[in-house]
Amino acid sequence: MSPNTTHTRMEKLLLEAARRFNSTLEYEELIQEVLLIVAAAVEAEAALVFRVDHSRSDMKIRFMNCPACKIDVFYQEFGQGVVGKVAEYKEPVIVNNCEDISDVEKEIGEKAGVTIKSLISIPLIGKGQMIGVIEAFNREDGPFTETDLDVLTGLANQIAVAIDNAYLYRKVRQEALEKHLLFEVGMKLSSTLELDKLLEEILSSLRKVIDYSAGGVFLIEPDKKEIGSVFTIGYAEESAGKLQLKIGQGLIGQVAKTGEPVVVSDVSVNEQYVKVHAQTKSEIVVPILLDGNTIGVLTLESNNLNAYDKNSVELLSAFATQAAISIERTRLHQKIIAAQKIENQLSITREIQRSFLPDSDPVIDGYDIAGKNIPSEQVGGDYYDFIEIMGSQLGVAVGDVSGKGIPAAIIMASFRSSLIAEIRNNYSISEICSKVNSLLYESIGSGNFVTAVYGVLDSEKHIFTYANCGHNQPLLLKQNGTIEHLKEGGQVLGISPGVEYRQGQVELKPGELIVLYTDGVTEVFDEKGREFGEAGLLAALKEHSQKSSAEMLKNIVDNVREYAASEHIFDDLTMVILKRTA
Repeated sequence: MSPNTTHTRMEKLLLEAARRFNSTLEYEELIQEVLLIVAAAVEAEAALVFRVDHSRSDMKIRFMNCPACKIDVFYQEFGQGVVGKVAEYKEPVIVNNCEDISDVEKEIGEKAGVTIKSLISIPLIGKGQMIGVIEAFNREDGPFTETDLDVLTGLANQIAVAIDNAYLYRKVRQEALEKHLLFEVGMKLSSTLELDKLLEEILSSLRKVIDYSAGGVFLIEPDKKEIGSVFTIGYAEESAGKLQLKIGQGLIGQVAKTGEPVVVSDVSVNEQYVKVHAQTKSEIVVPILLDGNTIGVLTLESNNLNAYDKNSVELLSAFATQAAISIERTRLHQKIIAAQKIENQLSITREIQRSFLPDSDPVIDGYDIAGKNIPSEQVGGDYYDFIEIMGSQLGVAVGDVSGKGIPAAIIMASFRSSLIAEIRNNYSISEICSKVNSLLYESIGSGNFVTAVYGVLDSEKHIFTYANCGHNQPLLLKQNGTIEHLKEGGQVLGISPGVEYRQGQVELKPGELIVLYTDGVTEVFDEKGREFGEAGLLAALKEHSQKSSAEMLKNIVDNVREYAASEHIFDDLTMVILKRTA
């Protein structure tokens, strides 16, 4: 070929390259045009291009088998093969002896369906900087020549400028897209207070800027310090168990523990990777941070090696930061809803429990009777009742359930219904207590129990017949100021079946009184840790014994509250006073 012919051909190539390169700024389209131009310029069977990416530690190589015009992507460690040497030393290379072809190029060719016999490799230099490398393989009519070297060298500057411009355009457009998407996601995240919808929105929005085959959001339970809530996309259902990770376990658990992002280019060589998605080759995990605390983890997995880099970390971290505020807001909303739900349940339970208590104190000739219940919480575990039986007889019950809150209220309701049912069927107090015990044993869970005193006041005979079921012993304050404890009965209710209870009797004389109470009255401690106790209750009874029963109850409660230390946590407080006046 004459110099003039070569010169003319070179001019045509440069013009054609300029036309093609100026027709698009789309990076992937430009790369395809570059590979087509390189192969055509030297009549080669295949071509590759590699652009230096300083955010990566490896080489991302695009290889085109020209008859099919199909582009395959390969990853190699930087510096490997002829392409790596040219990138490192910035000198062109021609290899026409197949024995001198590097294993890297041979392996790439085999994977792409091309047997590499010869190659020519040219560095791409732009603005004095290394941009990348182009290579052509297997010249159709013989070995590569110096003329081919001149042709590709002449094209190299245009290619370098075009790739650089297309990369910058893609980068600017990507940044604009990311900023727009972050704004858009922020608007979307602020519009929902449902946690699952929020997490789904985070993962679906990420697909627009970062490619992944599987991903998930893992939230740390603040109270338990464990990874709790999990929302995932792309994982098989049978893998759900493997996603239940502890803090410190796997890459996700590691990031949850350290609060530092992790990028794994090849999960097959990482011991911490938990294999959940069989096709995964690389993974990125970033913390979701709020006020410096890790509240969760965001992870993406890819079917490609080296899928994530520094830019991916920055973008994913930006998403995580924006998501953190929305997640915390959603959690707070859920807590408020849950608290409102509990409050509604407590309100209903309070009303039910209040309905169990007497509407008013009984009015009986010759007696002054009053009862009082002050729950320690919104719903208590104490109970008292006045039950009309027949004629001059009045049933009196005081009970205390183990535990507090709604569970205790439920058990107390069971005790009350069982007691009333047995009172209607039996006259014997000991028999009533025995049957109530058996019913509670069958209906309440292991470890729960009720202490109670049930008795019947006969206002004509002035006899109080009772059974004490493991409860605080009621006190009989006599005319001479002495105290008698009402001990007869048996063990607490609901612990074991087949228990027999003894019943006892006491006579009430004018001016004498009986007080039934729960441990919330006596188990109160002052600033020095001294208990109010039975002694404090007796002192208060004697001090206020000339007052009405209702006034006595009020004064005793005041005495108890005045005695208690400022930090004392009160238990349920219940008292009943039966006072004979005539």
